[in-house]
Amino acid sequence: MATYDPFRDLDRIASNLFDARRGPRRMPMDLYRDGDHYVMTADLPGIDPGSVDIDVDGQLLTIRAERTLANGDGVKWITREREAASFLRQLNLGQGVDTEGIAATYNNGVLTVTIPVSEKAKPRKVAVTTDAAAPVVPIEN
Repeated sequence: MATYDPFRDLDRIASNLFDARRGPRRMPMDLYRDGDHYVMTADLPGIDPGSVDIDVDGQLLTIRAERTLANGDGVKWITREREAASFLRQLNLGQGVDTEGIAATYNNGVLTVTIPVSEKAKPRKVAVTTDAAAPVVPIEN
């Protein structure tokens, strides 16, 4: 049997009243490079995958998501601590990525965005050649 804690409810109400984060929430994320790709993972628990929106505008990657909660007719809530919320994250990608090849998956509340490194930004070897027919220019002292 659950016990009623008036201080928990008071704390929740005060948090809702004085919470400065009423706008879009930031989603916690990790970003790392794995070979020729950057991989970003972000926690988005309880998000409908259909509400996730990813846009690339130039070199700016924007991720938006919406968590909505069901409101059943005739439902009497005992407690409701989960909130409907909007999430927003923007990343400046820089010049070394292939924005056309960006891909995303959403599994078990985690959004994974894979960003390939552009061919121009990949490390490469430069071949050194010799040309015996090239004229030698003497160096004057």
